Amino acid sequence: MKNLLKILTVFLFCTFYNAQQADVAVLKYEELEKKIQLEKDKFLVVNFWSTTCAPCVKELPHFMEINHQYAGNPEFKMMLVSLDRLVDKERVLKFIKNKNLTAEVVLLDDIKRMNTWIPRFEKEWDGNIPVTLFYKNGEKVYFNDGEMSKEELRKTITENLQ
Repeated sequence: MKNLLKILTVFLFCTFYNAQQADVAVLKYEELEKKIQLEKDKFLVVNFWSTTCAPCVKELPHFMEINHQYAGNPEFKMMLVSLDRLVDKERVLKFIKNKNLTAEVVLLDDIKRMNTWIPRFEKEWDGNIPVTLFYKNGEKVYFNDGEMSKEELRKTITENLQ
């Protein structure tokens, strides 16, 4: 009986931390901003990406490895913000499943106002992706413009998650 409980516990743990989303929340900029602020008690990694962006797709396995590494840490959260079009939502859902994305994925449906919200996230952001923002206690602590290696990602998190 004890072995069965251990197996069940491990199964539930793995299922919970490796679960994929069945749907993707579609947000406007203001909703995303509020969502980020709600996570102010965590070290938050926010990656802006698209399924059609080769460097974005290339770096995602590193992000998933790091996300898995910190899955049990209540002070850590990773959010992937898709900039795919709303009409491509099904493609994003298939991508999540095929690439085994375990971090929270949201779709930012606010492309028409990108010149308004991009500088609100980061004045130095020119609109290219991938871009990753790091927040600690609700404040941005680091901005990375471009693809991140696993080592860069791990180093940024390790230096700030304390």
